[in-house]
Amino acid sequence: MVTQLSSSNKKDIIYPESDGQPMADNTKQFELIVLIKKNLDLLFDNDPNVFVAGDLLWYPVEGDNRTRRAPDVMVVFGRLKGDRGSYLQWREDNIPPQVVFEILSPSNSAKEMISKYKFYERYGVEEYYLYDPDTGELTGWLRSGNELTEIEQMIGWISPRLGIRFELSDGELEIYRPDRRRFLTYSELAQEQEQAEARAKQAETRAKQAETRAEQAETRAEQAEAELQALRALLQERGINPDQV
Repeated sequence: MVTQLSSSNKKDIIYPESDGQPMADNTKQFELIVLIKKNLDLLFDNDPNVFVAGDLLWYPVEGDNRTRRAPDVMVVFGRLKGDRGSYLQWREDNIPPQVVFEILSPSNSAKEMISKYKFYERYGVEEYYLYDPDTGELTGWLRSGNELTEIEQMIGWISPRLGIRFELSDGELEIYRPDRRRFLTYSELAQEQEQAEARAKQAETRAKQAETRAEQAETRAEQAEAELQALRALLQERGINPDQV
């Protein structure tokens, strides 16, 4: 599929929605991309003006279909959620992605990564995070004026835009939400939901059991009251005042 834009000064320009490159080179890279993308979706689920995308071509310049990048994950504040074939910046109030993530793969050359860095620096990215799952190296850059400046200490770093915290555990990337909950895989999220549902069922069962016990206690109280009234009536029949017994 392609997105087509007409120009009064130029012939129609086609902005391809695919660069022909795979999203990931291996399962580990793919799982990390999905982990970050889906957890950011959950983090900003209630904010309609935060757009999160994975492997989506970003065109920053109208009329130029060669200047483009597809960050592994990108976050744009100030743009509505929704499906897009590509991110045409001039159609998005000219707002560039403020945060991008790249997960290094064996096929990424040093030249390619330098090119990506320069692209993100030139076109307005505020925060750029790069992780190499093979070496466990985590690097980040933060915008300072017109430049992306390397973050000296990434361990424990909190993203100014996202509020998430970065950690490394035995070389493995761990990301924590502002509420200190760790980013979870799909399997972990499913297990957590199953456990929550099980706890809810247990709570419901306990509530029903408590209700049953309360009903039984009420029944016993009613029976005791009935027995007491029967006894009082019996005593009165025999001429005995039950209040004086």
